[in-house]
Amino acid sequence: MTVGLGRSQRAGIRQVADRAGVSVSSVSRVLTSHPDVSARMRKRVLEAVEQLGYEPDWLAQSMRRGATLTVGFVVGDISNPLFAQIALGAEVSLQREGYSMLLANSQNQPVLDARHIRLFQQRRVDGLLLSLASENHTETLEALAGLETPIVLIDRDLPPAVAASAVLSDHQSGMRAAAASLIELGHRRIGMITGSIDLRPSREREAALRAVCAEHPEVGAVVRPGSFTAAHGAAATAELLDGADPPTALVAGGNQILIGVLRELRARGLSVPSDISLVSCDEVPLSELYDPPIATIVRDPFRIGQRAAELLLGRLRGDQPHHAVLPSMFAPGRSCGPPR
Repeated sequence: MTVGLGRSQRAGIRQVADRAGVSVSSVSRVLTSHPDVSARMRKRVLEAVEQLGYEPDWLAQSMRRGATLTVGFVVGDISNPLFAQIALGAEVSLQREGYSMLLANSQNQPVLDARHIRLFQQRRVDGLLLSLASENHTETLEALAGLETPIVLIDRDLPPAVAASAVLSDHQSGMRAAAASLIELGHRRIGMITGSIDLRPSREREAALRAVCAEHPEVGAVVRPGSFTAAHGAAATAELLDGADPPTALVAGGNQILIGVLRELRARGLSVPSDISLVSCDEVPLSELYDPPIATIVRDPFRIGQRAAELLLGRLRGDQPHHAVLPSMFAPGRSCGPPR
C-alpha cells in the first residue's frame, strides 16, 4: 500500500527511486539524460516521477555544480517585434539544454543596460545575451570590463577588450540589393531614415546605401539618423519631403520607424508608390498586409536568437569567442515603382 504525499510534503529523489524500484543513482542518470540508461529503466523512472509529482531541486543541483542554469538577456526594446522573435528563438534553444532565460528590458536607455548587467551578475547567471541600447556607453563598458561570465552580442560591435562572441547580420547585402533596385527603377534621390549611428545596424545600412550611390554618380543619398521610434520616422519624413530636393524613394531603417513614415505620408495624402516609393527593414505583418505590400530587407530573427543561444552554449562548454554572420536579403514589393 502506497501512502500519498500531503500538499506540504515534497517528493524526493529517494521516494522516486523506491517507487520505480531502482537506485538513486539510476534516477539521477535518467533525469540528467545520461546515455547509459535502458529504455525500460527510463520508462519506470519517468512513470514514478509523474505519479509522485516529483520536481528536481534545481537550487541544490546548481550549488553542487557551481552553475545556476540561467541565462540573462538584456534587450534594448522588447516592444519591437524583431527583438521578441530573437528572444523566442534564444529561449527555445536554451530550454532544450535545461537553461532558463531571464529577460531585462532597457527601454532604449543605456543606463539601464549597465544596471541590468550588474543585476544579472549578482544573480550569478551562467551567461549573457546582449542587444544593447548603445555600443559606447561608458557605464555599460565598465560593467562588462573584467566580467568572466560568457557573453554573446546580438548585432552589436564592442571594443576588443570585451571578450564576447557575436551574432551579426549582413545588413549590407540586403541594403545594396534594395538600393540597386530603386536605381534601376529610375530613382536619383534616395532618403534613408535610420536609428542611432551608435548602433551597428544603422552604420552598416548607411554604408551600403552610400557605396551603391558612389557607383552611380547621378544618384544622391540623404540619411537622417535618430532613434528607432515612430516619432523619429514621422519627423524625419516631414523634414526630407519639405527639403529643397526631396527624395523620390524612402528607406525606413526599422519596423518602428516605418510606422512613423506611413503616418506622415498618410497625413500628406501621398500614395505609395505613385507619389513616393518605400522600402522597409525587417519583416513584420504590417509590411505584408499594407496595400500595396511593402518591399522589405528581411532577416530571420528567430534564427538570430537560435544562433546566439548556440554560441553561448558553446562558450559554456569552453569554446573560444566566435563571430557568426547571418544573411539579409531584399524582398521586392509593389511599394516600389518608377518616380513621378
